[in-house]
This record gives sequence, C-alpha cells and structure tokens, in this order.
Amino acid sequence: MTEVIDRRAGRVLLVDLAGRVLLLHGGDPARPGLRWWFTPGGGLDTGETTVDAACRELFEETGLRAPAADLGEPVLHEVTDFSYNDRAFRQEQDFYLLRVTDWQVDTAGMDEEERLTITEHRWWSAAEIEASREEIFPAGLAALLRRLTVDAVPEGS
Repeated sequence: MTEVIDRRAGRVLLVDLAGRVLLLHGGDPARPGLRWWFTPGGGLDTGETTVDAACRELFEETGLRAPAADLGEPVLHEVTDFSYNDRAFRQEQDFYLLRVTDWQVDTAGMDEEERLTITEHRWWSAAEIEASREEIFPAGLAALLRRLTVDAVPEGS
C-alpha cells in the first residue's frame, strides 16, 4: 500500500481589474507529458499558517509581496488527493483572494523545483476557464471567480 503524505497548503486567487485570475502552468517531473493550470501557492514551511505560506509562495512564484492582512480570510477550503514526483499526497488547502489593479509576473524568486515544473503563466477570465479543455485547478474555479468578482473593486496594486 502506498503511503499518503498529509500536507497543508496556502494558495492565492490573484485577481486583476478585469476580473481575471492569474494561473501558473506546470506539471509533474515524474509525468513529463502531463500539464495543468493552477493558482500560485504551496505547502507550509515549519511554523507557517496557510496565509503565511500563501504570501511566501505568491512572492516566490509571481514576485508580488503582500502582507497576510491583505489576504484576509480564506474564500475556499478544500481537501484534494494527488500524486507528484511518484509520491501520493492528501492536501488540505486554503485559498485566499487578493485583488490587484495590474501585475507583471516576476519569476526571479522561484526555487529550483518551481523553475523545473512551472513553465508559464496567464491571466484567465471565468469564461475562458469554462471554455478550456485543459486541466485547471481548483475544480469549480470559474464559478468561484464569478462569485468573488461580482461588483468587485480592487484593493491595492
């Protein structure tokens, strides 16, 4: 029986003025042909909360530094099972919303593994997510994005 690694994570729904969410494109080193789109974020380091991890990962993966207070409370909590690099994970993760007027992604802060597995980034509208045949996580992202951006006014940049 395969050992399942329990893990906690913090992730960010980075949403621009047009109501688009930033997604990263990447994959699993153990399955080179498999790629999917996902939000910035990742697992907790020792002593971190999910919002701390979300802030750290947002900076590493996009260059945007945001204080935890700007992320507020989670807008989504989920548990997901997946495999990565030939290991099985059960990840409990919190998603936080951060609105920006605009942001140019800077990947200089990515660690070695992120550089090997994250290949591109793109801003997606809810309609584009719904129309896409690509794998996009979390499931139900388009509906969540629509719900969160109704009458939204961006805070900060």
